[in-house]
This record gives sequence, structure tokens and C-alpha cells, in this order.
Amino acid sequence: MLATVINVVLVLAGSAAGLLFKNLISGKLMSILTHALGLCVLSIGISSATGTENMLCVIVCMVIGTVLGNAADIERRLEGAGDLLRMKVAGGEGGSRFTEGFVNASLLFCVGAMAITGSIEAGLNRNYEIIVSKGVIDGVTAISFAATMGIGAAFSVVPLLVYQGGITLLAGWVGPYLPEAVITEMTAVGGALIIGIAINMLGLGKEKIKVGNMLPAMFLPIAYIPLAEWLAGLL
Repeated sequence: MLATVINVVLVLAGSAAGLLFKNLISGKLMSILTHALGLCVLSIGISSATGTENMLCVIVCMVIGTVLGNAADIERRLEGAGDLLRMKVAGGEGGSRFTEGFVNASLLFCVGAMAITGSIEAGLNRNYEIIVSKGVIDGVTAISFAATMGIGAAFSVVPLLVYQGGITLLAGWVGPYLPEAVITEMTAVGGALIIGIAINMLGLGKEKIKVGNMLPAMFLPIAYIPLAEWLAGLL
């Protein structure tokens, strides 16, 4: 939970800065900061991905996970859920400015691969690096949201605390029952997903990588490692 609390504090700090200095913040500055943070996220992803002790596991899980995620069209469903929530809560274009800031910021901070991978990593390994880095990104983004949409952006910390904190606690409860090899490869696969997020942030691809469709890959080492060990025993 500590990592999520830090994330919440950074969003609140960013929102406060946005409200106080909204007349001094330029789009060019926000763009440069996004690229700088993208490079930091890329470094985190590479560091996690290279920690693998079974590259074949990472490759197989990424391939199968992406096939499953693409079949379920997770990315589109996440976006659709966000649009539906925005319409229900904000009432479409007629919603208040406060509600608009709250809903948009909540969706951006909660719905994404980095929130899930970071929370799982914090729960399994007590490694807060991903969530704290996400918190810095969220804090910078909150500056822009608060400056343009008002104080509603700051209240996004409520669903953020419940969502990320819940995943972290769940991962912490399950973690002791998972073999160390499984946790290592889940972390490596998560690192590969983080690299995808960084590429999107830096705008390096011709089109956006649908990282959401790859999320099932992170959980597949739970099945892959025991299966591989069983097959190895047979041979």
C-alpha cells in the first residue's frame, strides 16, 4: 500500500501545482516532461525484463498472452468501459467541470497496464519502483488536468487508492504461495509490457502499441513454469 499512497500524494501535489500555476504551464513544457519520463519508464522496463532466468518463458507467455488478450480485445473493452463511465457520471458533454476532471483523471490514472503491473510487482516483491515512477508521471499529468479542468482531478485519488491498493494487497496475499521462479518470470514479462508503455509515451512506433491486449501474458508464468518443469521431468 505504501507505493499507492506515494502515488496518491504525487497526484495531489501535481493537482495543487496545476491549480496554483495554471497560467505558467505551457504545452511545450508538458511534452518535454512526458518524453523525459518516457525514457525513465523505458529504463525500468529494460531493468525488469532483463532479470529473466528463462527467456523462452517470457517469449511463450508474451505470444500466448497477446493472442488471448487480442481475442478478448481487452484494450477496446477498457476504453469502452471508460467511455461508458464518463457518459454515466459526467452526463456526456453536459457534465460539470468538476465531474469532467474527476472522471477523466480517474480513468487515466487507474486504467492502464502500468497500474496493474506496478501494483502486482509491489505486492509480490515489495518493489515500489514501477508504482512510484507511475506516480511521478501521474503527478505531472495531474498538473495539466488540474490546470485545464479544475480541482476535480485531485479527487481522482479516491478510486486510485482503492484500485491500486486492492491489487497490491491481493498480490501480497497470493505471493507467498507462488514459487520464486514464477515471480521472477512474471516480473520479466511485466518489464516487457512496461517497455511497450514507454514506446507509446515516446511516440516511437508508427501506431500505438496495444499494451492492454498483452496483459494476460503477465499471469501465464503461473501455468508455464510448473508445466515446463513437469515436461522436463518426463524427458
